[in-house]
Amino acid sequence: MKRISLILTVAMLAACGADGPPMKPSAAVGLSVGSDGVSTGASVGASNGTFSVGVGF
Repeated sequence: MKRISLILTVAMLAACGADGPPMKPSAAVGLSVGSDGVSTGASVGASNGTFSVGVGF
């Protein structure tokens, strides 16, 4: 029971950002018109100031 309580406590601290700055989500959508026609793009990511991750498509 103590092990489960410890795991839940650590998970809650990590989720609320108590161990560091919380991750801030970001998103972007783009539309461009050129000689090849219309193209679209999008990206999503998250950053905490020091570390960031993202995916674009």
